[in-house]
Amino acid sequence: MLNNQLVPQAKKLIIFCVFTLLLCINVACSSSTDSEVVNESGEDAPKEISIMANFHTAQVASDGAIIEKLEEMTNTKLDITWVMDEIYDEKMNSVVATNEFPQAMFVKNSESFIQMKDTINEEQYWEIGQFLDDYEYLSNFNPDVLKNTAVNGKIYSIYSGRPSSRWGLEYRKDWADNLGLSAPTTTDELYEMFKAFTEQDPDGNGKDDTIGVAVSSDLVYGGFKFVSSYFGTPNNWGEKDGKLLPEFMFPSYIDTMDFFKRLRDEGLVNLDFPVTSQKDQNAMLLNGKAGSVVGCICSAGGFQDQLQQSNPDGKLDVQNRIAGPHGEPGTWSNSGYGTVVLFPKASNKTEEDLREVLAFFNELMKPEVYNMLTFGIEGEHYEVVDGRAKGLTDKEAQDSFQESVRPLLGLVIGDETTVDALQAYPKNELYEKQYNQMLDNNNILINDPTAPLDSKTYGEKGSYLQQIIDDATVLYMIGDIDEEGFKDAIGNWEEQGGEQIITEYNEGYQNLQ
Repeated sequence: MLNNQLVPQAKKLIIFCVFTLLLCINVACSSSTDSEVVNESGEDAPKEISIMANFHTAQVASDGAIIEKLEEMTNTKLDITWVMDEIYDEKMNSVVATNEFPQAMFVKNSESFIQMKDTINEEQYWEIGQFLDDYEYLSNFNPDVLKNTAVNGKIYSIYSGRPSSRWGLEYRKDWADNLGLSAPTTTDELYEMFKAFTEQDPDGNGKDDTIGVAVSSDLVYGGFKFVSSYFGTPNNWGEKDGKLLPEFMFPSYIDTMDFFKRLRDEGLVNLDFPVTSQKDQNAMLLNGKAGSVVGCICSAGGFQDQLQQSNPDGKLDVQNRIAGPHGEPGTWSNSGYGTVVLFPKASNKTEEDLREVLAFFNELMKPEVYNMLTFGIEGEHYEVVDGRAKGLTDKEAQDSFQESVRPLLGLVIGDETTVDALQAYPKNELYEKQYNQMLDNNNILINDPTAPLDSKTYGEKGSYLQQIIDDATVLYMIGDIDEEGFKDAIGNWEEQGGEQIITEYNEGYQNLQ
């Protein structure tokens, strides 16, 4: 029997042993738990991230090798919902309505984003501007482009960059050489080229079967807006006497309509351009019907490749600097971004959740990851020549690129100005020239002053109201209305909500001054 004086000591010993046993059990359990979130190499287990993105190709990537490599490089397990570009806005609206958000939701282009700006708020989406500087690569975003994505001065999204302006004239150089014409530098010279291509048998076949320029019904990308820049028209909106006004309230817009009306009246353009698709517009250039298009000079090299399949002697050239009668060369600028990515709070409950997703997108801007998503895998899809990525030309490599890499371009974040990545190797002098002229466009940009501004009315009625102006523009160019009729359309635009848009944009504009 224990001595009473020893009992307290015995109790202490027992308590110590029990505590030690519990500590050992806890350590064992902790070690067991850690083994579930640490992989065999001792690294953190992949983070699961859900994404919804759009794709522009005929189908999603048929081979998951690039995605698997992407997951390995970024230590993630990706759950990507791919949606066709044509129905993406509809799908996105459904996701918003049901509150069933992925952790990262792409918005397919700047137009779609502008339309939804008035619905974006801090209750539904994370404001991320305060976090970007915490990440090595996300901190490289262009502040001017970020400002263009802002909603009420706050940054909710990251973006995929686009060249500020890719626009210019693509024309048949072989036709121009046949007629002794050089690249036009003014709108007068542009008209003379269109006239010569129509009337002087530029292809030498002895037939009256050519026109100067092919135009499509799209007033933005079909030719009209590009030529409008040459005449000095503001980019969507411009300032007059300290007040912002829409482009169609400026005399240069009338000058542009007069230019196209003259082309149509004289038969220098396809007469059915108000109903011509962009596909048919391009076909007229490629089949030898039209001598030029005014559009994205980024396509010139590819167009020449197609042209030479049926006409080996056919050559194209590009010209980006064309001045109007009242000023210097100019070209309208887009907002600097294409797709953007939003981060819903419903699927990113905490700041820690958000930071994990931002960390993944930070990895997408790492040069080696960006290169893979853009060019594929070195040795399989491209080789490095003179410090640039040159696509492999064998059929197996090209088929693999089209099937496995190109569909993933929708995941690319940033651009070559914000990522220290490879540039594409030019196939020939025309590819090099179109690239250099797109860079040169940065020196003659006409910016849209409303890009960083918000208008609730524009978000609600912008598309409807723009249709009023588009219809009147076409009617003017085909001669169905005169300038008074066009002014009547402007009055209708104002009455239907345009005047309120002017007010809202000017209120925001004054706040920025």
